[in-house]
Amino acid sequence: MKPINWLGDSRKAVSDFSDDARRDAGFQLERVQQMSKENLIIKQGSGNVFADMGFPPEEAQNLILRAELINQIEDYVASSGMTQQQSAKKLGVTQPRLNLLLKGKINEFSIDALVNMAAKAGMQVEMKVKRAAWATC
Repeated sequence: MKPINWLGDSRKAVSDFSDDARRDAGFQLERVQQMSKENLIIKQGSGNVFADMGFPPEEAQNLILRAELINQIEDYVASSGMTQQQSAKKLGVTQPRLNLLLKGKINEFSIDALVNMAAKAGMQVEMKVKRAAWATC
């Protein structure tokens, strides 16, 4: 079986998928690992792993924003030295809710909820809007 060479934070991004999406990604990665070089087609990624997996463009954008926010909040919790209970209180959520976030349950959180948590952690969230390469007039 061929090894997987993860680029950038792609491994972290995949680990943040929901259980079903992570299972599907794992299945697809295993298929690629078992392919011979003759059958392998390599394509440049779009920069959004969710779009590359076939999610509709609007959903892929929403998912990547939520994944990025979740990663930042996870990093905050990990580096804070606080317990989950203490972190949850600081973030304005219950400990079970924070646990869902730390388990990568991306579908459990809206962008609004994640921005609120990030702000309570002392983060400033910025947004940049530009025309997508795939967009038509």
